[in-house]
Amino acid sequence: MRGKILNHVYESIGQTPIVRLSRLTEGLDGEIYAKLEYLNPGFSKKDRAARAIIEEAETSGQLSPGQTVVELTSGNMGTGLAIVCAAKGYPFAAVMSRGNSIERARMMKALGAEVILVDQAPGSLEGQVSGEDLRLVELVTERITMERKAFRADQFNRTGSVHAHQHGTAQEAWEQTDGQIDVFVDFVGSGGTFGGCARAFKALKPDLRCYVVEPRTAPFLAGHEVTNANHRIQGGGYSMALTFLDDASLAEDYIQVSDEQAIQAARDLASKEGIFAGFSSGANAAAALELLKGRERGSRILITINDSGLKYLSTDLYESDV
Repeated sequence: MRGKILNHVYESIGQTPIVRLSRLTEGLDGEIYAKLEYLNPGFSKKDRAARAIIEEAETSGQLSPGQTVVELTSGNMGTGLAIVCAAKGYPFAAVMSRGNSIERARMMKALGAEVILVDQAPGSLEGQVSGEDLRLVELVTERITMERKAFRADQFNRTGSVHAHQHGTAQEAWEQTDGQIDVFVDFVGSGGTFGGCARAFKALKPDLRCYVVEPRTAPFLAGHEVTNANHRIQGGGYSMALTFLDDASLAEDYIQVSDEQAIQAARDLASKEGIFAGFSSGANAAAALELLKGRERGSRILITINDSGLKYLSTDLYESDV
């Protein structure tokens, strides 16, 4: 649909390109395909879920014209919702932990959202949002939703989070690669991308292997001990049960990456491939490289590039003396 004039910016969400990471995989047996979700209008994959959740709520009657939309966010879902709500005429309030990068809050505000920042839990560090920090944000989100009789977008439970990737991201990737995908790798936040893509890929190719990626110090979903919930990989790894990962058969296994691996892979994506992405994209690339060097040698691995590095310039992800 991008070949004609669109009526609204949210109509440009999706149909993102895929590139082969030829320089990162040089000398390795196998390939990594990166779907560039940071090229969506809100610079992240969450634009897809934002649009799907709002439009499914409109269709079902759960969202009324002019009703306020409220959501807990690490920034990307809030940005996607700010774009969709602005274009559709819904007031939007984003509730976010102060531990997330400030660029996200500024972007949401610029897009017309009301941004409510919640202090982190005692002992938490800025840039290291834990499950406890998220719990505090959830409490504020619930209160505001009740006070304003708002529609809660609820990305951790609304099926639009899954449908956006099941019927969008995965189907696009399958067509773009002519079905030549052996493995899907995903650093998990709400679980919508993994849940949606894994369901679609398993239906198309039952032996396709899907791996959940988690922080090395917080392997909660793998059932291992969480030694440090305050990792640096923003946007996921919250050490909490996820509705969209309730089907254990979807996950081949669980891969852990360290903060340092994720950061280095993000920097390598930028300097070697020209892909300027954030922490979770680095985690995806690091996990895919680890698999390609080991148990998935010779495979064709798909990852998503989740958001733009522009959202992390206030952090140390891309250190600079400029």
